[in-house]
Amino acid sequence: MGSEMSSLPDLELFTMGMWSIGLGAIGVAVTGILLANTDLFLSKPEVASLEFLETAELKSLGEAEERTFKAGELWKKNGAVIMAVRRPGCFLCREEASELSSLKPQLDQLGIPLYAVVKEKIGTEVEDFQHYFKGEIFLDEKKKFYGPHKRKMLLMGFIRLGVWQNFLRAWKNGYSGNLEGEGFILGGVYVIGAGKQGVLLEHREREFGDKVILQSVLEAAEKIKPQAADTE
Repeated sequence: MGSEMSSLPDLELFTMGMWSIGLGAIGVAVTGILLANTDLFLSKPEVASLEFLETAELKSLGEAEERTFKAGELWKKNGAVIMAVRRPGCFLCREEASELSSLKPQLDQLGIPLYAVVKEKIGTEVEDFQHYFKGEIFLDEKKKFYGPHKRKMLLMGFIRLGVWQNFLRAWKNGYSGNLEGEGFILGGVYVIGAGKQGVLLEHREREFGDKVILQSVLEAAEKIKPQAADTE
């Protein structure tokens, strides 16, 4: 009887210890989730200069003869709006591509082309993406439009409330996708002026589904000053 009584405090201490460990683990998990939903651990984007972007080597897609050229050709005369696509099969990217494409009538009136760049070409992913994007698409194998500092969002992205809200929004809007290709290097949208006018808007994706504000794209596009035909 005495030994049974003496073992009770030990059992209580063990139970309290286990509860403490459990509560501590829950506290750590909750703290981790809260921190993941702040900007504390997000990669900070490095501004891409015009000089950096214009030297990017791009390849044409969907042409009988593949062409390699410097990106500066895209905006030399009339400027350009360029989407750096995180992953063509991603339904969030397809949503943003569709919304950017809704600006094409206004951009056409301004004489400003709409382009996109992708990191890789897998199967028919680019062709399928073309259903959502109403502009030419080029291959940026060296990922210069995703730099200078390439930012990644890994598994942390799936515990961010904003990402799940973006998932739900795109799903409700009827977008679907697949898991083909690299999708962790974040993309963005640029509005680049004609010639040496410079980068007028640089939107860098903060998290999966962080879209550019369309009104900001139009406002930046309206600032583009087309170059004369004989201007180098």
